[in-house]
Amino acid sequence: MDWYVYILSNDAHTLYVGYTNDIIRRFAEHKLRRDPNSFTARYSFDRLVYLEVLPSESSAKDREKQLKGWLRKKKIALIERENPRWHDLSPRLQDLSWLK
Repeated sequence: MDWYVYILSNDAHTLYVGYTNDIIRRFAEHKLRRDPNSFTARYSFDRLVYLEVLPSESSAKDREKQLKGWLRKKKIALIERENPRWHDLSPRLQDLSWLK
């Protein structure tokens, strides 16, 4: 089973880092604001700007922790290396072959 580390953003380029084994479901939960009191709901995170695949939950959790520890500037550099225009990657979630 694949695991995913992702970064969400909004119009203000606020960043949120998370991990999951079901990126389609998890992104939908964020976008639909399933938990109205959550950080992602309060700040209207509506686009997936970075995504990477990992082989296990432990590696995804470790990578999430690593990214969360980075300065904002380093996270932005990571996003812009892969997605320079900060396009929403969520339309590409139906076919994740581009990730591997």
